[in-house]
Amino acid sequence: MRLFLPVLVSLAFVLPVSAQVKVPESQAEISLSFAPLVKEAAPAVVNIFANRVVQQSESPFRGNPMFEELFRGFGATRPRVQNSLGSGVILSDDGIVVSNYHVVGMATEIRVVLTDRREFEAEILLADQDSDLAILKINSDTPLPHLTLRDSDGVEVGELALAIGNPFGIGQTVTSGIISGLARSGMATGNARGYFLQTDAAINPGNSGGALIDAKGQLIGVNTSILTRSGGSNGVGFAIPANLVARYVEQARAGNETFTQAWAGIYGQAVDYSLAEGFGLSVPEGVVITSMHAASPFATAGLEAGDIVLSVDGQPVNTPAEMLFRMSVRPVGGTIEVEYLSDGEIQTVDVDLIVAPDTPDRDTRTIRGGTLAGLTVANINPAVQSELKLPTSVSEGVVVLNIDGPLARVGLRVGDVLSAINGDVVETSKDVDEASEARSRNWRIDGVRGGQRFSYRFRI
Repeated sequence: MRLFLPVLVSLAFVLPVSAQVKVPESQAEISLSFAPLVKEAAPAVVNIFANRVVQQSESPFRGNPMFEELFRGFGATRPRVQNSLGSGVILSDDGIVVSNYHVVGMATEIRVVLTDRREFEAEILLADQDSDLAILKINSDTPLPHLTLRDSDGVEVGELALAIGNPFGIGQTVTSGIISGLARSGMATGNARGYFLQTDAAINPGNSGGALIDAKGQLIGVNTSILTRSGGSNGVGFAIPANLVARYVEQARAGNETFTQAWAGIYGQAVDYSLAEGFGLSVPEGVVITSMHAASPFATAGLEAGDIVLSVDGQPVNTPAEMLFRMSVRPVGGTIEVEYLSDGEIQTVDVDLIVAPDTPDRDTRTIRGGTLAGLTVANINPAVQSELKLPTSVSEGVVVLNIDGPLARVGLRVGDVLSAINGDVVETSKDVDEASEARSRNWRIDGVRGGQRFSYRFRI
């Protein structure tokens, strides 16, 4: 008997929008037909064709689960063009388009095709792999059809939802359903700001970047993935909320090429039933802070490890992903209102939204000579920790940023935290630079990866 486990499948595709068409205003009108609503919304959703050149290994071990990692870098590589088909949603008459990162990320050529068959070259203004969002810009001599973003915090379970896209490349398709759930986290592509709306409107591969709209034709989410056993829709689809999309558009218009997110500097976990009993809560709720960086704005505001964050800006948070989402939709430089439980008392405090401090100096070094030539390392500080998504508990030491040359075959990876080289403790990037000068044939590199210790031994 075969056991099929749920698999996350990325989607991909389109939509349109026309002018001067009456939108249904009552439940009676909606129940008669969705046609006026679709005619109004559809022209704002577009086809996206993206190409990128990748280097494909010709190693005889490629695809072999046992030897591929061991012989990484073995054999020649050759360029290959990868194509992707997805969709995007026009959000302004001057050509701002939102899509998924997995559709256009790293693309060298992007074409946007409207429902009236006009084609445009597009440029990426801002792209973020963690949230699976990309903001594009196309230029048109005439105003473009576009959708209005709705405040997604007001979306409720049971609301009518329409998904418009191009499943399996068969052409534009509209499906209807309801909002099945809110605050779904860790379910779809990307997870650093993973917080999704769930819908049972049929979404299939080919819908990525398509629009999820409400009964007024407003965009409430950008379709990004499905949960499936077969590769087709099982009625469990996920969309990135419009409020997060709005923040990305705002930063893209401001000229940001990467998304600037507020830094929390804390590590937490959802409060389950057993933890709730221990903290004296009648029901499980909130996120308990398990560790905290000394420079965390939460620490500055008076919170401590062991406190439970109950809500942010009046919105309950029950997972770390929800908490990060609430911080992501607020601008850096402002504040958020945090309600938390400490020593049995509920308190409220304002927490500053700051970027991760780049202090102390990261002192990035690329080793130029010796056995470790080609290795790039840096001292860990909050900014480095945030960029590489290291655990909050890893607040000091030396981390690997890049590996080139023969050392790439040893097994080291980006994000590895080095603790010792040939038995000598490594505390700074300078220590790694000096260790590379050692004259030895037998080498040993010790470190930590994902909370697990490792040790690599090799001979030159």
